[in-house]
Amino acid sequence: MFKKILIAITPTGSNNHILEEAIALAKLTDGELMLLHVLSPSDEGYPTPIYPSASTVYETALKEVAIKNYAVQWEAYEQDNFRFTKALTAQAASAGVKAEFTQSPGDAGHVICKLAETWNADLIMLGRRGHSGLKELFLGSVSNYVLHHAPCSVLTIQGAS
Repeated sequence: MFKKILIAITPTGSNNHILEEAIALAKLTDGELMLLHVLSPSDEGYPTPIYPSASTVYETALKEVAIKNYAVQWEAYEQDNFRFTKALTAQAASAGVKAEFTQSPGDAGHVICKLAETWNADLIMLGRRGHSGLKELFLGSVSNYVLHHAPCSVLTIQGAS
């Protein structure tokens, strides 16, 4: 039975559809939810650092400004996604399901599988973007990685039609 359900979410995915499915399943099994957002370079809005060359004093000053700007952008990105994940968790809780959340930087597939292992998840639920062919070859597929490396069952949810 699926008592501990890990839901991997992204800020641009079909999270409401995935969350609705997870809430319904958790209610059927008297389960609990763990929502996870991975702060990943593949996310829309992920801050991109600027690397000026450090050959002169002027360029060194530019590098310091770039680092400070990146830190500000990272903090905003992290906080925006924290609020987003917290709001989805509150939505699950208001539906009467025990829910908690976390977010972590890193490679999405690895982070999802590691949390599933440490949290002792019975099921991982995640969406799929539908990458195939060359796009999947170059970008990889989080759902494919999780399917082959997860320590528990995996349910991929196609976007709502």
